[in-house]
Amino acid sequence: MGHGRNIAVIGLGYVGLPVAVSFARSGAPVVGFDIDQRRVTELKDGHDRTREVEAHDLHQESLVFSSDRAAMARSDFYIVTVPTPIDEARRPDLRAMISASRSVGAVLKKGDIVVYESTVYPGAVEEECIPILNETSGLKAGDDFTVGYSPERINPGDRQHRFETIAKVVSAQDERTLDIVAAVYGSVVTAGVHRASSIKVAEAAKVIENTQRDLNIAFMNELSLIFQALNIDTADVLAAARTKWNFLPFQPGLVGGHCIGVDPYYLTFRAEKAGYHPEVILAGRRINDGMGQRVARECVRGLLRRKAQSGVVTVLGLTFKEDVPDTRNSRVIDIVSELQSFGLTVQLHDPLANAADAEEEYGVKLLPLRELQSADAVILAVAHNEYASGGWPLIQRLLIGGNGLVFDVKSKLDRGSKPVGIELLRL
Repeated sequence: MGHGRNIAVIGLGYVGLPVAVSFARSGAPVVGFDIDQRRVTELKDGHDRTREVEAHDLHQESLVFSSDRAAMARSDFYIVTVPTPIDEARRPDLRAMISASRSVGAVLKKGDIVVYESTVYPGAVEEECIPILNETSGLKAGDDFTVGYSPERINPGDRQHRFETIAKVVSAQDERTLDIVAAVYGSVVTAGVHRASSIKVAEAAKVIENTQRDLNIAFMNELSLIFQALNIDTADVLAAARTKWNFLPFQPGLVGGHCIGVDPYYLTFRAEKAGYHPEVILAGRRINDGMGQRVARECVRGLLRRKAQSGVVTVLGLTFKEDVPDTRNSRVIDIVSELQSFGLTVQLHDPLANAADAEEEYGVKLLPLRELQSADAVILAVAHNEYASGGWPLIQRLLIGGNGLVFDVKSKLDRGSKPVGIELLRL
């Protein structure tokens, strides 16, 4: 162990829960705090709806779950892992982070350390969070307690890259705190710790990681538009280009979720505040945000060409990425609403998404496979394992007479074994 800290993790989602579990596994006393009472009750019962943590890991002697912030009173090392989404105008929404700062401030004592993990723009921790910690606690950051920042790098649904096996960037207000933060994380992260020179540098490093992915995917999406105009299959082009050792293996697709589709806006927001209007980043965002609409329109074009009769389209997958139950900021909904705007009937299926969440967030109904009526077209929007393993027989069963239009967004279906009577579209 070696650091002797009592840890509190604030926010028990995709990021916070694996962090809390990992520290508890190392023997540290951990309080997992979340304002969602239902989530806390589920975790106490050994159920993690994000499917990131096994039941036996939730029942550890050194791990306590609570929605009462008084449970954190004995902690002295606070890790804030709450969501940082964007609002409808695509501006940073720091409400959860500010609220978490108030909860921590209410129990802060002299000598405590607060580390933020949420993705933000450079300067957010010092400009937005520290003043709230000071105000709520009546103490002074830098004198009575100190603050650090260590950006999360959790990859939902990834069994290989886990919290412990991903290198951890750490930063803090001063050297002494940095030593402690590095030691605490170093006690569980086997992949090593990188000390950033300042909190702002660590914030910037995180936000550009996701912006880089966003831009690379936007480039692929733009290429797929060009190749479509030239009547070339994008996947074939990429397969050829990937044979060069330094060609980056990105693919076209929908870019959603609460990281890649969100974080670039944090950076562009702060850049514009500083007087610079970003060109490349926002162009990439525009391309990626328009992909759902493009898939829907290509589908409509195909249906008109085929003189389809029923006007029914089945969309497979709603979550933001394959084999993950999270529907937040999914761009599949763009496909659905665009198809509906043409007067088509859209049916949705997803084996992992929570039906109540889908209804609440997007106003859509998820149907079991057996309740889907035969459709003119199937859009394989999210390549869940269930769809990939079901392959063509699954897709064919969903089409009228086994014939129709299929849009394979992620190019998962094997072209070589495509049944006769099916027209295949890909990005």
